[in-house]
Amino acid sequence: MRSLIALIALLFAGPVVGQTVHVLIIDGPIGPATADYVVDGLEEAQAANVDAVVLRMDTPGGLDPAMRDIISAILDSPIPVLGHVAPSGARAASAGTYILYATHVAAMAPGTNLGAATPVRVGGGGLPGPANEGEDEEASDDAPESASERKMINDAVAYIRSLAELRGRNADWAERAVRDAVSLSAQAAVDENVADLVASDTADLLAQAEGRGIEINGEDLTLELQGAQIEDQAPDWRDQLLATITNPNVAYILLLVGIYGLIFELANPGALVPGVIGGISLLLALFALQALPVNFAGLGLLALGVLFMIGEALAPSFGALGIGGVLAFGLGSVLLFEAEGPGFELSIMLVGGVTAASLVIFMGTATLAMRAFQRRGVAGVSHLLDTEAEVVATEPALRVVTESERWRAQSDYDLAIGDRVKVTDIDGLTLTVEPTDKRDNKRHE
Repeated sequence: MRSLIALIALLFAGPVVGQTVHVLIIDGPIGPATADYVVDGLEEAQAANVDAVVLRMDTPGGLDPAMRDIISAILDSPIPVLGHVAPSGARAASAGTYILYATHVAAMAPGTNLGAATPVRVGGGGLPGPANEGEDEEASDDAPESASERKMINDAVAYIRSLAELRGRNADWAERAVRDAVSLSAQAAVDENVADLVASDTADLLAQAEGRGIEINGEDLTLELQGAQIEDQAPDWRDQLLATITNPNVAYILLLVGIYGLIFELANPGALVPGVIGGISLLLALFALQALPVNFAGLGLLALGVLFMIGEALAPSFGALGIGGVLAFGLGSVLLFEAEGPGFELSIMLVGGVTAASLVIFMGTATLAMRAFQRRGVAGVSHLLDTEAEVVATEPALRVVTESERWRAQSDYDLAIGDRVKVTDIDGLTLTVEPTDKRDNKRHE
């Protein structure tokens, strides 16, 4: 009787306690923050002794170093990693295609696609597509490829073919995805042996993967995941913050806020607020820049521009240092990031707008400085030289009025009340004057 009760309990007990699957989510461009999140997630899954990890993706691609970090973690993982392009309408383009090829089981939701895995050219450009017809195709065929482009393409081809051969998937189509930027829908990917199955959600994926054989570290393993407990491991606040500040446009804005905050603090010591905000922003920007592929020539121009602008704030040069600093900063901004990937392009509009605004500020400052330099000084009495005055008294001593002030005066000319005179010299508090309309009235001894 007890055996019968135990058998019935086993039949209706559901999944075995501890049978768990973690779900990691890649939603958006793949960068340093994404790589940290996935690598840490796989390590945590291993520490928690889960049965498998599902990597759900919807990405336009991203940076090559981040992609390779994720793939290395997947290949080194002692637990199965199931790639899933989901939900419907999602894509695994560019870097996402490489990652899907690296997973032990590759699945796609209906209405998704993958491919267009051609590396983005260093220094700019977008994902190239298939050649157009007519003149465009002829121009594309005739355009010579540089040695660096050929090396980059061949390296990417070898990499994705090695992943395809490792997982027993279509290596020829993988090469076409790199060389020709071709793409496939979900069902077409299964038909071409690029993906393993079409699954609408995670539960469907686990059900279809039930009993499928895979190889991990040279050992054969049969997946038994149907009915397992599914736990989403969403990025925490740290991962989200890192993803935000490692966006090149956000990092660039933080850098600008930091630099200008410090410049305003140096120009106005004791303001404190610009210095505090600038210091925090600058540290965040430097943290972001160390995680991104940075061109050192661009970084050097940025540093030179900053030094010039700080020099303008400390020792005004009528805009020469400031304008030169802005131009150096603008050129450095364009060259700052060594490579671009989908979602990691620095906006030229942002760079141009900031550079133009900075030029206007420094040119306006230089104009005001020049006007102030040319304006007659108002401190002391030296500014009275060459000014006009009016004689208001001749006895008992000569008195003149200039700039609403009454002064003792002396002159070699005979003057009368009301005469207009010009100040030619100053001796203490006595002005030496002469008529503005000189007549033959010079006093003779």
